[in-house]
Amino acid sequence: MLSYRHAFHAGNHADVLKHFLLVELLSYLNLKDKPYWYIDSHAGAGAYSLTEGYATKNAEFETGIARLWRRSDLPPVLNRYMDVVRSFNVDGQLRHYPGSPLVAQLCMRADDRLRLFELHPSDSELLLDNVEDFRKQVVVQVGDGFAGLKSVLPPAPRRALTLIDPPFEDKRDYRRVIDALEDSLRRFAPGTYAVWYPCLQRHESNELPEQLKHLPAKSWLRVELHVQTPSREGFGMHGSGMFILNPPYTLHDTLQGVLPYLVKHLGVDDGARFVLEQQAA
Repeated sequence: MLSYRHAFHAGNHADVLKHFLLVELLSYLNLKDKPYWYIDSHAGAGAYSLTEGYATKNAEFETGIARLWRRSDLPPVLNRYMDVVRSFNVDGQLRHYPGSPLVAQLCMRADDRLRLFELHPSDSELLLDNVEDFRKQVVVQVGDGFAGLKSVLPPAPRRALTLIDPPFEDKRDYRRVIDALEDSLRRFAPGTYAVWYPCLQRHESNELPEQLKHLPAKSWLRVELHVQTPSREGFGMHGSGMFILNPPYTLHDTLQGVLPYLVKHLGVDDGARFVLEQQAA
């Protein structure tokens, strides 16, 4: 929806989970010399200020990235993600947070390419500005990312990671995710597809992971980070998840070592927990 601005939520617990996983997925792709594409269906503005503008309204980053910023006991694998965030805050003060496109670009090699979609007119302008330094690597398309996936799949190098990350403010997004993935898998079955989703007390949110399990992928991994007990009123996001089709075979073990740490340090109450399950190829 055109009313949605990710800047309100930049650096929150959902971003921590999403971008930590994004770094891990790209690091795995980097193990082979052959180039790949990173495709982002809902790219947002690309980078966000944490000291002014939308991010300061609810200051969601204070219960997300800020809780990890000064810690000296981070699991080594989590440090790879934190190094990306640190590169945007070279003076050691947490003032900026990278969106998915800039997280990805910092992990990618010179021959890898980004294909980014953003529908919101203001965010698409900001995105174009934020990718200016690496424009040779990136193509930005202003438009509907669900529809845009058809124009980039299959990718030219036959290797790709696709992030599907809609706001889910419109409940039709849940159905559109499934439709987009069914079509994408027909076009490019070997690709890795990562879907972010909110954990809410609504039917569509609860059903989405089960629907994703039935897509025709050889393997999948589901991970959720719940930071608090769902509210009695039934409102609000109490956690978030990532569902990954064709994930790296090493990712499940990596998450087993990191998720207890994230629950401990990002959890708000005794309802904090994680979900981790997979179907191996």
